[in-house]
Amino acid sequence: MRHRARIGILFALPFALPLALALALATTGCSTTTGDRAPKGGPAARTAALDSCGRQFSFDRSPQRAVALDQTSTETLLELGLQDRMAGTANLKTKIPAQYQDAYAKVPVIAPKIATGEQLRSAAPDFVVAGSTDLYTKDRAGTREELAALGVPTFVSAVDCPQHDEAAKSPFELLFSDYEQLGKVFGGEERAGRLAQEQRAAVAKAGENAAGATARGGKQPTVVYLYSVFNGMPYVAGRTGLPSEMSRIVGAKNAFDDVAEDWPEVSWEEVARRDPDFIVIGDLSERGRPGDSAAEKRATMAGDPVVSKLAAVRENRIIEVPGIELDPSVRSVHALGLLAAGMKDLGYVR
Repeated sequence: MRHRARIGILFALPFALPLALALALATTGCSTTTGDRAPKGGPAARTAALDSCGRQFSFDRSPQRAVALDQTSTETLLELGLQDRMAGTANLKTKIPAQYQDAYAKVPVIAPKIATGEQLRSAAPDFVVAGSTDLYTKDRAGTREELAALGVPTFVSAVDCPQHDEAAKSPFELLFSDYEQLGKVFGGEERAGRLAQEQRAAVAKAGENAAGATARGGKQPTVVYLYSVFNGMPYVAGRTGLPSEMSRIVGAKNAFDDVAEDWPEVSWEEVARRDPDFIVIGDLSERGRPGDSAAEKRATMAGDPVVSKLAAVRENRIIEVPGIELDPSVRSVHALGLLAAGMKDLGYVR
């Protein structure tokens, strides 16, 4: 269950004034079309424009005190080499991978879970980055409108922007546009462009054999993505989550594509009824909740009187990937590569 702190009246309280003053000092050099004001200048003087999920901002210099509200945003900024421009991170779900640990150690953790408005403002940010819109609410970090009124521009991943046309762009392309947008804001266009290019190549490689993917009777192989087991019930990938796009890329079909949710709770009987050709398990061992590890999920399926009879379980047609990589992030292309390689090992592609 997500932790929520009641801070909805923060902006009306007297102590909001000194916090706003601190933010005004921190946001020198940023202006927006929504009325944010700040003097120009600074050591990294430049002009950049950002259009993020319906809000437009202009920058007179690169942000110097960015705060990432979740792990995916944190890792994106670290991948772009921006740790020295970060004033805080929050909401770490699993361990930071080895390639980011040294850089991550330089960044203050303002909240181990979801940041409150007070925790965010204490970091005096001049830019806030989040992977999802639900982190910008009155009882969390504050709404984007409230933060804009304090002179703080906010970024939301294009993947979670309700205005985007889902049919027009792959979630991976939306991720790559995030890199490029952030690169412009921070003056790191070359590095961001290189990252987007490398990941586009990884997506293309994963899809090389998609046209030849076949399963029983020459049909397209079907897959169930088992993300979490909570109170004994399975949570699987629905149509709106990244795994459906991953399936399309590698030539498979998500067995729960008819459910318009990211991670719906279903029953084991329903998983058995779909009878997938193979199963992808999201390993969340580092999160540490009961049923999170791949081993626990395997044991649960083996012990279930219905699911244990599935050919995918009996014949070990199971692919394990890091669970966090099944949600859109800079690491998702890694899970996509594991999926493509796993399908080849299982004989679904030649």
